[in-house]
Amino acid sequence: MNKVVANADEAIRDINEGAVLMLGGFGLCGIPENCITALVKKGVKRLTCISNNAGVDDFGIGLMLQQKQVRKMISSYVGENAEFERQLLSGELEVELIPQGTLATRCMAAGYGMPAIFTPAGVGTEVAQGKETRNFNGKDYLLEYAFNADFALVKAWKGDPDGNLVYRETARNFNPLMAMAGKVTIAEVEELVPAGELNPDTIHTPGIFIHRIFQGKSYEKRIEQRTIRKRS
Repeated sequence: MNKVVANADEAIRDINEGAVLMLGGFGLCGIPENCITALVKKGVKRLTCISNNAGVDDFGIGLMLQQKQVRKMISSYVGENAEFERQLLSGELEVELIPQGTLATRCMAAGYGMPAIFTPAGVGTEVAQGKETRNFNGKDYLLEYAFNADFALVKAWKGDPDGNLVYRETARNFNPLMAMAGKVTIAEVEELVPAGELNPDTIHTPGIFIHRIFQGKSYEKRIEQRTIRKRS
């Protein structure tokens, strides 16, 4: 099976209106920059995006929000994006805010083939409204369902033609969990190396989870908020 595609445009070719997407990253670290740019270029709309956050106004998922491509965001943190706030308050954007650990575990459950999980996070809060609660050993837990994503878009440091991936430091974040969980997983990498070059002991995501892979270009690796101390 040839998993290598030429570029992001080819990789996202069948992402169409109404698709449910997982997008790796934490803040702007480890996000699939090239895939997001390709989606903006394609102009596909009514997307549901599962991501830890919504990027910033002019980068990451924020670029998709600018073009009104996102129908629903499922996230744990969204405080860096003014356009997100405007669309939420105006009723243009549907939002599901969930605890970060629940977000990660629902991704993991999907990757493991588990239909649901029970978690104590959110018990007794608005998060629990309308959800089943069950008591185990004297403690209440919420029933949360595994995500059902059509595509997972992840970004890695290195990869090979078989789809094996290595992430670099904190850019690993949500990427390994989401890589396991999409019906179709698309990986963009900074460096695509020949098969056999990656040390098996360093591989974070085995190639069995990856359906398409390409070498990305022109990574900005932006920082959301840069604080610089003045020289004394």
